[in-house]
Amino acid sequence: MNNLAISTERPKSAMTAPDNGLTAQAAAVPVLISLSFCHLLNDLIQSLIPALYPLFKQEFNLDFAQIGIITLAFQLTASLLQPTVGFYTDKRPQPYSLVLGMCSTLIGLLLLSVAHNYMAILLAAALVGTGSAIFHPEASRVARMASGGRYGSAQAFFQVGGNIGQAVGPLLAAFIVLPRGQGAIAWISLAALLAVGLLTRIGMWYRARSQPSHAAARTTTQTHNLTRARVFFLVSVLMLLLFSKNVYSASLTSFFTFYLIERFQLPVQAAQVQLFVFMASIAVGTLVGGALTDRIGRKPMIWISILGALPFTLALPYADLFWTGVLTIIIGMLMASAFPAILVYAHELIPGRVGLVSGMFFGLAFGLGGLGAAVMGYIADAQGIVFIYHLCAYLPALGLVAWFLPNLSTVSTVKANA
Repeated sequence: MNNLAISTERPKSAMTAPDNGLTAQAAAVPVLISLSFCHLLNDLIQSLIPALYPLFKQEFNLDFAQIGIITLAFQLTASLLQPTVGFYTDKRPQPYSLVLGMCSTLIGLLLLSVAHNYMAILLAAALVGTGSAIFHPEASRVARMASGGRYGSAQAFFQVGGNIGQAVGPLLAAFIVLPRGQGAIAWISLAALLAVGLLTRIGMWYRARSQPSHAAARTTTQTHNLTRARVFFLVSVLMLLLFSKNVYSASLTSFFTFYLIERFQLPVQAAQVQLFVFMASIAVGTLVGGALTDRIGRKPMIWISILGALPFTLALPYADLFWTGVLTIIIGMLMASAFPAILVYAHELIPGRVGLVSGMFFGLAFGLGGLGAAVMGYIADAQGIVFIYHLCAYLPALGLVAWFLPNLSTVSTVKANA
């Protein structure tokens, strides 16, 4: 098998695909499109959970703390399992684990459609979280394999599918589930069944390439000359940046509809449309952020996306309805553009551990969002929902810690023998 050179700055080639003589770059487009579409379906299902909070709140007489715990059950499950899944599959690639994860999501979705008590809702949310934990690390690995060397753009293209799914979920809840009741959630299971079929085909592509990819991962040479302690410190900085981004995002995804209803007296459907607009801005920001990450570098993109959101988050609690919509679009685009840069930067800090790193950072994103939602639920019960947005407005100031990140411009060389 040919030697493979991977550059962190605009690499020109990627893994040579076996058997049929096609390069990974030739296979990348259909694989990335299919993978991104499956991410859309996966996150569409997941986004139904917060979108249905008004229904559950009324149906089961829940308070904000209980709603926050639903988010915690979903996101903490994903947070705890994803690094474990990533660590295991770095050593033993599991091409069809993507299908297994979607099946868990499907079961959780069906349970959610028939849940008759609060504990059943928590169990359904945990099953959806488990499906997410299995899906994201391996899907991120496949996206990197199919990237053709443009890692930021590939991660962004993969991620934007999930962002679009998160944006569409509230619309499905507003116009399909809420008018027809809880049982209508079962219809969304058709999306999970479609994803199972597509992921089976992706698993076949992944299986054909998992052995060369695994061998390459084992022999990757780290050349950035950073000590283990320095790498640990930089990973901690990236996690702090992710904390500022995801806890603020959780305040919008979990409680934004309640904020709009309470402050501006919007009906539920109108509030869900506003949530859709915010989610759509996240999708646009992710795609733009991935392209800019490959163009201007990881660190500048992190600076712009997190710290750049601070003026807008500070202004949001004082805005009227029109400017609230405008500000949330800007905030969503800026904050979402950070994740591809953070993830690719982490991959370069710990080369050859794509599954573990992806699991850590996707898991941390879910876990921080879940913990943030649970804490904010208790605060909202005590201080009111509007107070949450005054409190969280300062979180993007943590973007200042990006100053500690060095510019990585190293080249890793991988030698793989046939």
